[in-house]
Amino acid sequence: MRLIGLAVVLIFSLVLAPLAAEAQPAAKVYRIGLLGSLPPTAPGASRIWEGFFQGLQELGYVEGQNILIEGRFYGDRTERLPALAAELVRLKVDVIVAQGPPAPEAAQRATSTIPIVMTVHQDPVGSGLVASLARPGRNVTGLSVLTTELVGKRLQLLKEAVPGISRVAVLLDPTHPTAALQLREAEVAARSLKVQLQVLEARAPGDFAGAFSAMTNGRARGLIFLGGLMFFVERTWIVELAAQSRLPAIYGAKENAEAGGLMAYGPNLRESYRRAATYVDKILRGAKPGDLAIEQPTKFEFVVNRKAAKALGLTIPPSLLLQADRVIE
Repeated sequence: MRLIGLAVVLIFSLVLAPLAAEAQPAAKVYRIGLLGSLPPTAPGASRIWEGFFQGLQELGYVEGQNILIEGRFYGDRTERLPALAAELVRLKVDVIVAQGPPAPEAAQRATSTIPIVMTVHQDPVGSGLVASLARPGRNVTGLSVLTTELVGKRLQLLKEAVPGISRVAVLLDPTHPTAALQLREAEVAARSLKVQLQVLEARAPGDFAGAFSAMTNGRARGLIFLGGLMFFVERTWIVELAAQSRLPAIYGAKENAEAGGLMAYGPNLRESYRRAATYVDKILRGAKPGDLAIEQPTKFEFVVNRKAAKALGLTIPPSLLLQADRVIE
């Protein structure tokens, strides 16, 4: 009898097991919205977006299984941003991952409830996007790349590389929300270093050629950049124009130096995008974005391209080479 009873229990368990499995709710599939200037497939942006997707994969997220990606990208038409942000809101995404300004600002204007994770922002506090780095408040958090604070350092490194330099061109994207803040930092540093600035604007890549012509006519002897991702995405063209104009330039990302630029000093953008995935994970697990402190880079990369220096007729001082994390021969 005891064996019969066990057999009956076993049969019932085998019959009911599939039914119980069918009754279990399916695993939740989260919808992640991407908002920015260029999609992950764009040649100029694919490298840094790879960092974000790598971060998601490391945390166990697989597209089509437990996440769906909805991307909205404006290219060089910033006027499209409000409509694109509104589309993501209508899709009821669980979180919006916004590239650099003005994407986070547009996302915040579109929604006060959907969490927003910034991949890179030059000055989220100074631009009024968040209350503080430690306690952002509202619905925005993510990564700050400290570009505003780094402007003076880049100008200093450029002066060390080009002894006697007294006039430096500043190529500025005036549509960038932190452009004015960065320019103020550049002006403070320039006074300290006794350097005169020639400020030129570029709202789109089509403005580059005219700006470089003005630099040549204005007898600039060096170049720095103030703005956002445009100068990173268009790095190949920018480097070519600087070489043609024989202008020593310092950039904000190592990829510009790898593309042939003279020097670069700044955070690792790919790593910032990878870190953004950790914020997405915390939010999907229930954390409130306003409670998540905004992360700042702890390490900055200084890259010197000696091949570019030789082409410009420059000899980089040994003291500067010793500071470099990498020297491209």
